[in-house]
Amino acid sequence: MTAGTTSESKTGSGVGQPVAERGGGLPGVLVAGLTALISGLSIFVNSYGVHAVKSPAVYTTAKNLVATVILGGFTLAAWQTRHRWPRTAGARFVAVDRDASPQGGRREPRRWGMLRWLGLAYVGIVGGGLAFVLFFDGLADTTAAPAAFWRDTLVIWVAVLAVPFLRERLTWWNGAAIALLVVGEVAVAGGTGHLAASRGEVLVLSASLLWAVEVVVAKVLLRDVAPAAVSLSRMGIGAVALVTYLAVSGSLHTLLSLDATQVGWALLTGLLLSAYVATWMTALARARALDVTSILVGSALVTALLQAAAGTASLAPQALGMALIAMGTGTVVWMSLRHPPVFRAEAATA
Repeated sequence: MTAGTTSESKTGSGVGQPVAERGGGLPGVLVAGLTALISGLSIFVNSYGVHAVKSPAVYTTAKNLVATVILGGFTLAAWQTRHRWPRTAGARFVAVDRDASPQGGRREPRRWGMLRWLGLAYVGIVGGGLAFVLFFDGLADTTAAPAAFWRDTLVIWVAVLAVPFLRERLTWWNGAAIALLVVGEVAVAGGTGHLAASRGEVLVLSASLLWAVEVVVAKVLLRDVAPAAVSLSRMGIGAVALVTYLAVSGSLHTLLSLDATQVGWALLTGLLLSAYVATWMTALARARALDVTSILVGSALVTALLQAAAGTASLAPQALGMALIAMGTGTVVWMSLRHPPVFRAEAATA
């Protein structure tokens, strides 16, 4: 990934931020494809790691703390080297892209207000805290395939929210792609008969609904805030919220007494989480929320392939579903790349 040159700019809050010039870097839909690869691997690994720690909340806190430290280190390094290597992915990660308003010309930064701070608080406390607890508590009570299905219903809820709140157009091919993705997910999960309103699956679905709202909020924030800042807010504030929850619930001692194996799982999953959040926010900054979340469903292909390699599932019964998901994600990528100026401008209007 490369990035355009950067220059210093003053935001409405009075804090200097680098501004990324348009014309460099991978298109958002391709970054979303990388996010899907990371997500599919992460769901597979977490389906094992979550059982290594008795408390899902402790496990979630441990890996989120690791992710926060990794993101913080990467962001600091990128910030310090942004002038020396202005065309790197790191330089673009810490920059705000203000070129290309839909009417042409450079967009002016908007002043920070209470709603902006509330948005960051939601991204951190809910998106980076509560939703994670719900998801991993649910994952501990179910298997990877149903969890992946309910997590990937995110595209439906984002579509419902993105049209009225982000003014994103639901084109005919968006509708066709979502239909392919949903039917494909059902097929990969083994049909609706394998899905149930169990405690674990309800918790995962609840997390997806909270994350859908977070996607919309983050998309609005990313107009004037660098992906690095939103990513660190998500993980940093979320980590504080999770540690506070453990302290209040009397489980903080469990976090401080993890053994070497449990710490190893936290390090591995935390690394994956940091990569997921960084690429996810970068993709949202460059493309429409509807397209990015549609492509993320492709993570189910990665999870299914890994399960087959591990001998926990067969590919044959999932072949049709995987083909449908591939067609759905491929449609979104192809159509988005065919009309980049149109959808790039639309992505900038949030």
